[in-house]
Amino acid sequence: MSDWLEHSVQVEVEAPIDVVWSLWSDLEQMPRWMKWIDSVKVPEDNPEISIWKLKTGGLEFTWKSRILKVIPNQIIQWESVDGLPNRGAIRFYDRHNTSIVKLTVGYAIPGIIGKIMDNLFLGKVVESTLLADMERFKEYVLKVKQESR
Repeated sequence: MSDWLEHSVQVEVEAPIDVVWSLWSDLEQMPRWMKWIDSVKVPEDNPEISIWKLKTGGLEFTWKSRILKVIPNQIIQWESVDGLPNRGAIRFYDRHNTSIVKLTVGYAIPGIIGKIMDNLFLGKVVESTLLADMERFKEYVLKVKQESR
């Protein structure tokens, strides 16, 4: 039996929504700003599926995710179909010259790990990592924007 934990973090990015969308929706680029993500592969023959590898502190997890919903410049929603159980959505809010990017991630913690670790502590670590990832994404967008001038 597993417990599900969920976290939401957001950041305001000083870039138009189409720029922010195009950078985030290129899933294979995620290791550039997501600390624990080692790689993301999207098979050419099935772009709704992505294969993820997470590495941290000697632990390594892999999983396959399926895109459930895509509305350009608004939302990408997913769930894992194999491996590490997780689900979530990334939402984009157009503020004309800036964009709000909100990430919500849910993941299952196997009962035994939940008993060993304090879920509150684990949740704080994951949330602070996700927030740092969002800040790195913000910096990445600004860097790409400057390079394209």
